[in-house]
Amino acid sequence: MSGTLMTILVTGVRGNVGSRVARKLVAGGLPVRGTARDLAAPGLPDGVEIMHADLTRPQSLRGALKGVEKVFLYAVPQGIDGFIDAARSAGVRHVVLLSSIVVTGADRDRNSIARMHLDVEEPLRESGIGWTFIRPEALATNALAWAPGIRADGVVRCPYPGSYTAPVHEEDIADVVVRVLTTEGHLSAAYSLTGPQTLTQQDQVRLIGAVLRRAARCERIPVDAARAAMESIYPADVVETILAGQAMTDGRPATVLDTVEAVTGRPARTFATWAADHAADFR
Repeated sequence: MSGTLMTILVTGVRGNVGSRVARKLVAGGLPVRGTARDLAAPGLPDGVEIMHADLTRPQSLRGALKGVEKVFLYAVPQGIDGFIDAARSAGVRHVVLLSSIVVTGADRDRNSIARMHLDVEEPLRESGIGWTFIRPEALATNALAWAPGIRADGVVRCPYPGSYTAPVHEEDIADVVVRVLTTEGHLSAAYSLTGPQTLTQQDQVRLIGAVLRRAARCERIPVDAARAAMESIYPADVVETILAGQAMTDGRPATVLDTVEAVTGRPARTFATWAADHAADFR
């Protein structure tokens, strides 16, 4: 880690990635400030100065950004221009954005998830503030959506059991973010991250079952049934993007990248490791 102490702001400090980034920075002896919309809710990491702020209300960020040199930022398009103005005024030198690998796809202009992240990447790129983009592929934590089915009867119902991804552990994402925040040489870089294996949804469910020491499997359901279930949780355009992506990768192995090891110096964690780390969520 750098020998110079610097205040680092972690937005979304309760998030799967943000909370881990904050804890790792604190463990490294760095002063960390975190933002939260609800200061009373549980789950705030120890050793972090917490301030109320909301990325969709940039005026709320000015106090949180005071004296901050570096920021870990979630992609929230609403208010990004206000965030940039506030960061410039505060003298922020480096913003590390959690983006998505989908921004590198050929269909990125038609992909609602890619568009959301590009709507943050593009203003940051033009802001004059130093930037680094962290672009994970499928987050291993997406598998937490299967927990109710696995707990109930060991069956995950999905339209494309043979859809491949290379899921990446949130600890690996956080390790890359911390490395980028605390060492030199990462300005104007975009890092695409994957886990170390290409796995189907069925493969992932089986691995979770293996950790639990009981059978777990995928059961194919019609796309319309999956759409109806997903639209109770996500906006319709996001649902269509997810389903289209699964259809495109059905039976097509995902590309595996070694970026996690190249940046951190150690191999990416396997999905089996992730499943063991999250076994309690599926019991």
